[in-house]
Amino acid sequence: MAPEALLAHFSEQTVAAFFLVLARISPLFLLAPLFSSKMINSRVKGIVAVALAVGLMPVVKHGEIDLDVLNYAGLLVKELIVGLAFAYALHAMFAALQAAGTLLDTLIGFSFGAIVDPVTGTQSAVIQQMYSLFGVAIFVAIGGDTWVIKGMAKTYDAVPLLGAPPINSMVEGAQIAFSSIFTSAFMICAPVLIAIVIVDAAFGVVSKVVPQMNIFAVGFPAKMIVGLTLIGASLPFVSGFIADQLQLSVAQALSALGG
Repeated sequence: MAPEALLAHFSEQTVAAFFLVLARISPLFLLAPLFSSKMINSRVKGIVAVALAVGLMPVVKHGEIDLDVLNYAGLLVKELIVGLAFAYALHAMFAALQAAGTLLDTLIGFSFGAIVDPVTGTQSAVIQQMYSLFGVAIFVAIGGDTWVIKGMAKTYDAVPLLGAPPINSMVEGAQIAFSSIFTSAFMICAPVLIAIVIVDAAFGVVSKVVPQMNIFAVGFPAKMIVGLTLIGASLPFVSGFIADQLQLSVAQALSALGG
């Protein structure tokens, strides 16, 4: 083969592999914590995605890539599915934080004044927004972005660039991640939840004993004080929970992809 033809062949294979790597990385900017934040400009996300793809190219091993249009499109779709599976496992962790915040907003009464969450771009109440921002802050403080990138690099050991992912294992992993959202949400807000229920029960008894008392005027400030106090006291434990869950989420995602 002539040097010019060899160079052209190598360039085609490199470009094809680059776009496959980029396809696997792209779902991070749709679902993964911090990477998918609405506060990050779309152009910046695109530049970071391309930079990550270039950085991961040396660790991605592959054979001859079939450049037939249909076959290559199938590889692109497969890479998107693998990336979505990995990003979804990470997204479940932050979905649990948001679910816990929503539940506490409803119990304490902050859900009446919903505002726009700058992280997710959706409408959320005060405590949900606080948990969301707190989660991102802890994620950055513990180097979660580094863990995510390392985990993405390890996905190529589980599912090679030209390999087929284990669909059954991925579906089972998605089910586990989804079911863990509600379990984790109750674990996060359990101390505050129990305290608010006790306060509600106490005011229910008081309303029966002293019916002339305006229970709504007294109950809302009391629940707010108790709720915010316990939320502040429980935040250090929530930060430890986030760190543990991030490692667990990456490990579960790699296990599901590895079959």
